[in-house]
Amino acid sequence: MKSPSRAIILAAGQGKRLLPLTESRPKCLIEIAGRSLLSWQLLRLQAAGVEEAVIVTGFRAEAVEAEVASLGLTMAIRLVFNPFYTVSDNTASCWIVRHEFDRDVLVLNGDTLFGPGVAERLMGAPEAEITVTIDRKSSYDADDMKVLTEKGSLRAIGKSIEAYDAESIGFLRFSSVGAARFVAGIDRVLRSPEGLRRWYLSVIDELAHGGVEVRVCSIQDLEWGEMDFLQDVQSLNRLAAGWTTP
Repeated sequence: MKSPSRAIILAAGQGKRLLPLTESRPKCLIEIAGRSLLSWQLLRLQAAGVEEAVIVTGFRAEAVEAEVASLGLTMAIRLVFNPFYTVSDNTASCWIVRHEFDRDVLVLNGDTLFGPGVAERLMGAPEAEITVTIDRKSSYDADDMKVLTEKGSLRAIGKSIEAYDAESIGFLRFSSVGAARFVAGIDRVLRSPEGLRRWYLSVIDELAHGGVEVRVCSIQDLEWGEMDFLQDVQSLNRLAAGWTTP
């Protein structure tokens, strides 16, 4: 499978659990080791050979636009505003950019910081309709997006599933076929009464249970972190302190 040339970054949220840091800036612009989280993401994607990034914005969209303009990256970057970010979860952000899923594509949560080699491993993983990047650890907490795997395939994903052996880091790869099936799944979910409050990974769970090929790619030996709470900011600063700019 050809490596995706486009990445979609879901960065519409404010990140209220990170207040007061996010009182006037979205969580993707919190500084980690001298750079915004978004800056780290874009630099890593560009270094991995991704040619284009589509960023879904919401809270303080103008601040994200200014940050992107200041970076001077060579990759093409487009920003798409999600006007429903205050009343919806990230499935709606995926729906806003559904026309961008017309090819092999990467999808990345706006609060995931990843180090050297992560994007390259996902992009080089064996061909599959959908590939979910996972990590494994000795214990998991209530906020982890848990994953149940079997021989390299994803069997279930969700925060409240009862059986699990890994967690999603919020970084996925879709083939063109998988992307089309994902968009169809999003459309079905958003027609339901609870659709606006669904995570997009719940669509992945439904697709996996419906027979769509969903594989996993482990990055257990590589560095990454997620930023949900104030203590996570300190942890990510320590993680990225020794990183060099890609």
